[in-house]
Amino acid sequence: MPHWQEPGRVYFITWRCKGQQTLGPEERTVVLEALRYWDDNKWKVFTAVILSDHVHVLARTLPIPGGGFFDLGEILHSVKSYSAQKISQNRGKRGSIWQDERYDRIIRDETEFLEKWNYMRNNPVKLGLVEKPEEYLWLYEKQ
Repeated sequence: MPHWQEPGRVYFITWRCKGQQTLGPEERTVVLEALRYWDDNKWKVFTAVILSDHVHVLARTLPIPGGGFFDLGEILHSVKSYSAQKISQNRGKRGSIWQDERYDRIIRDETEFLEKWNYMRNNPVKLGLVEKPEEYLWLYEKQ
């Protein structure tokens, strides 16, 4: 099913690992680096959190010089493809890492933006991984 896109809007995006796979610490770092690769180039990542079996991102696509906006699906394909290749290579195995589908929602206002940001930053605390959000190594928050 196609995903609705509105150029220049902020999205809350989630995708999950395929099957029962989980990401180890080094693998979460690979995903975070892949997310940040296009930051301030094709999209602006406000916050992101990489957990053992899923990823959350709060981001806005950026304008293309000459007109239009970068395509969210293409950015996510790049991030997922690169990270999957790198993780598979490091594992010495072939196969998919990510589910094909993703969940995305256009953020409607500042209240919802802050709600999603706080949800993401507190996710590692809620899961008992750290006591304070700042302690979680795979939480990225743009200053």
